[in-house]
Amino acid sequence: MMVDEEQSELNRDELPFAAPCRKLSPWAPVGWVRKGIADLMQAPQQSLIYGLSVAILIAVVCVLAWTRGSQWFMFAMLGGFVFLAPLTCIGLYAISAQLERGQAPLMTRSIRAAFKRHFSNEMIFALVLMVIFLIWARAAVMVSVFFPTDGDTTSAELFAFFSFGTLIGAVFAAVTFSASAFSLPMIMHRDVDSITAVVTSVNAVLRNKRAMFVWLTIIVFSLLVGVATAFIGLVVIIPVIGYAAWHGYLETINADAFPRHQVGITAVPRTGNAAQEDDISSAQ
Repeated sequence: MMVDEEQSELNRDELPFAAPCRKLSPWAPVGWVRKGIADLMQAPQQSLIYGLSVAILIAVVCVLAWTRGSQWFMFAMLGGFVFLAPLTCIGLYAISAQLERGQAPLMTRSIRAAFKRHFSNEMIFALVLMVIFLIWARAAVMVSVFFPTDGDTTSAELFAFFSFGTLIGAVFAAVTFSASAFSLPMIMHRDVDSITAVVTSVNAVLRNKRAMFVWLTIIVFSLLVGVATAFIGLVVIIPVIGYAAWHGYLETINADAFPRHQVGITAVPRTGNAAQEDDISSAQ
């Protein structure tokens, strides 16, 4: 009842525009991965179910794009994945949140969190990603116009073309990563809107560039390993990355100024060692 009274008396106009972030060590993401592996060991069955589902989805997109040989078909498939990815991520965060609260990591709670509790904010976030993705796809098509088609194309021309294309792709990748690094965990953790979560994420990434570079490197390398193992490695890699992202959010973002959800997993405060570690991080 105390939580409900505090929620009702809350004036959302007085909430900050974004949650403050902590300064991270460049190697902080390594600790997040360790915690992600620990969560995987505590909930192996649930983790592997999520990992297998996402691995199959990524494999289908890659195989169809390769066999069909159509970039537009690939864009359509990836566009659908952009909408499904937030649901998968929220489910993984829900498993970590249950473990931190001493609860049994039930799939029903995770699915409810993904498809019911936070669905509206997830879809707004997915639409933002979709807009970025469509602009990215259009930019890629425009860059291809400048591909040298002369029979005597020089290596210098090819280098200039690929360098420019890589630069354009890196800009869009950086925007997408900055917007999504901490926004979905924040939506799961606190009662905030998508815009506040995205602004918070971008601010935290900009203030912790070295740590975020390490984190992005870990993600890209892990996904490449997963694809190189005929997508089998993704079954384990996907849940570890999801859990690590959740722990990274808790270590980076101080969202105490924002209200808890009235219902759901994160309506209950964390307990035990997880809460103690959070208190220590806040004090620092």
